[in-house]
Amino acid sequence: MPAAPPSTDAVVEAQVFWLRFQKEIAAALIIVILAIVGFAGYRFYTYRRNSSAAELLGNAKNLQDYQDVIARYPGTPAGASAYLLLAERQRNEKKFSEANATLQMFIEKYPEHDFVPTARLAMAANLEAMGKNDEALSIYQEVATKYPNTYNAPLALISQVPLLKAKNRIDDARRVCEEILTKYKMPGQQVEGTRDDRMETVWAGEAMRQLRSLKPPEQPKSAAAASVPAGPSGPGAPPMIAAPTAPPPAGPVSAGAPTPKEPKPR
Repeated sequence: MPAAPPSTDAVVEAQVFWLRFQKEIAAALIIVILAIVGFAGYRFYTYRRNSSAAELLGNAKNLQDYQDVIARYPGTPAGASAYLLLAERQRNEKKFSEANATLQMFIEKYPEHDFVPTARLAMAANLEAMGKNDEALSIYQEVATKYPNTYNAPLALISQVPLLKAKNRIDDARRVCEEILTKYKMPGQQVEGTRDDRMETVWAGEAMRQLRSLKPPEQPKSAAAASVPAGPSGPGAPPMIAAPTAPPPAGPVSAGAPTPKEPKPR
């Protein structure tokens, strides 16, 4: 059956609605069109700006070039990368304090950037180069704790071991190595009660090497063994099980001593 034509009342109501709100409807349509055009223009501008920043960064060769990228294109991916490359160039020129200042500015301007943990590790390495081992150790511990699920965490852990060894904190260094061995192995088939078949990562291998270089932990002597005096059969042997002392060797009879008489036969 053919569809019934709309009723006259519905057509009239639609015409009345359009006449009453045509200005508002037209304004809303204009706003939507302008928003679409503006978003497209912003996307085009962002793309062109990012492209220009990336091109300028690709041609950068010295400290001033990297600083120009930072100044002209803030907020762009190339601008963020320029901080890291500038800090690396400053480190290569032994300007460790300036490199750390650049890295700190990067962290402040891009706190959610994926390379923030890497920047913190670079700052710790610069502090080590300046002989500030306590500050470097603190940053390594912070990165390992704050970013445990990143590739920076095992690097931050293994970097602590030489500093702890230099401070003669052998137990802490051993604990860090054991933590790496526990956490950072490639998953494999491991059944309870059998040997560990998980594949070692480079971090686990380095932790094992460092662990072998550490002094073995001292075994405390028991109080009972320490209280027993040393005997002839060895230190700490109880008197009841000590080896008997050998009798003195028989010497020649002196001339003045009476000789025993043999009994006469009856």
